[in-house]
Amino acid sequence: MPKLKTHKGAKSRFHVTGTGKILRMKGHASHLRRKKPARVLRLYHRKLAVSPSDVARIKRLMPYI
Repeated sequence: MPKLKTHKGAKSRFHVTGTGKILRMKGHASHLRRKKPARVLRLYHRKLAVSPSDVARIKRLMPYI
């Protein structure tokens, strides 16, 4: 069986913690930024956990991470 390749798009979008949780950033952070209040823009800086239904799909894209 050949080695699997890591999906580079997934590697740049998701971060794996030491305990194995997968984190993501929110989308639409740079779209129409001037209209959004500062309180909303601050929420885009934090990383969120990926929903449990998507974890298996993302792990398949990043087999060695």
